[in-house]
Amino acid sequence: MTQIITTALGPVRLTGDNATRIWGMSNAERCRRMAESAAKAGSALAEGHELLFNLTYAFDPMLLREVLATPGTVFLWGTTPIVGQVPAGSDPSAAAHAIDLSDGRKLYNRQLRKLEQPFVRELTPATRRGIERQSYFGAYKGVTDLLTKYLWPELALWLTRLAASIGMTPNMVTAIGATLCVVATWLFAHGLYWTGMLTGFIFMILDTVDGKLARCTITSSRWGNVADHGVDLIHPPFWWYFWGVGLSAWGLALPGQTFALVMAAVVAGYVAQRLIEGLFIREFGMDIHVWGRFDSRFRLITARRNPNMVILFFALLAGRPDIGLIALAWWTIISLIVHAVRLAQAYAARRAGRPIVSWMETTA
Repeated sequence: MTQIITTALGPVRLTGDNATRIWGMSNAERCRRMAESAAKAGSALAEGHELLFNLTYAFDPMLLREVLATPGTVFLWGTTPIVGQVPAGSDPSAAAHAIDLSDGRKLYNRQLRKLEQPFVRELTPATRRGIERQSYFGAYKGVTDLLTKYLWPELALWLTRLAASIGMTPNMVTAIGATLCVVATWLFAHGLYWTGMLTGFIFMILDTVDGKLARCTITSSRWGNVADHGVDLIHPPFWWYFWGVGLSAWGLALPGQTFALVMAAVVAGYVAQRLIEGLFIREFGMDIHVWGRFDSRFRLITARRNPNMVILFFALLAGRPDIGLIALAWWTIISLIVHAVRLAQAYAARRAGRPIVSWMETTA
């Protein structure tokens, strides 16, 4: 069975038929959403070309980005065409660039900062849950913090499935998370650290869920992305400031000058580190954390919200939230120095004529 549908991206040829649903939608709808999303992101088909989707299979969305970047490309599983950009009405098996993924080759996913084999799998009732699991973990960034990478992926998967099954949108999840973020800030300010930790922990998990839900259901939106990243970017210094305010409820308030120095280190260090990350992207066209293997490993523990919460958690276990805040300030300074050194090394490498590319691209 072959069907031609019209999308904002252009004509799409759907081959085969499949009644099995994935993430609450048909495979045809999933493919349509991928095409529409690509169009919103600015992609376009080459003149006289059409997209090809094989509905018998589910596949990693990064393959669509690859075929859109190179007209005439078709990804195969063995000899079976899965997805491609081909001349309208042509035989996909005769494509100029046919790439068989069944040999286990890995591709570099620049968007998610990881090197991996994209998943391709026949979609049936028996494989659906396994495919959903693969697509969920396929939507995970390869370079991130240790909590997001190791602690709660399984819980976030369960919540993502639940949200998709009841029709929640990523923006709904973001709104709930943002509310909990504000509540956690209030709890920290009043020294209710354990309750604040629990509230913040739920928010941090939902911060993973909204992005995964958007990627798995192909429902990302510009404003949803702005809201999600805006909350992520703004709230950490407020958490650390009001953690310091809440110390008075424990009788552990920092002296005025010490509090000012700690806050200067925490806030200025956080802002400076994020500015360095943005400058690296502007100058070298990639995230600083994917340049070398060291950078990717350091991202696990660098002074961002989640690793910082680990510091505060253990300090709270010891009954010394004040020392936890001071340790957080020192870790922020150390992380800032590491980032500044790596930025300087990148400039030096460029002046020496050495290319600045991700270690994952050179491994691919």
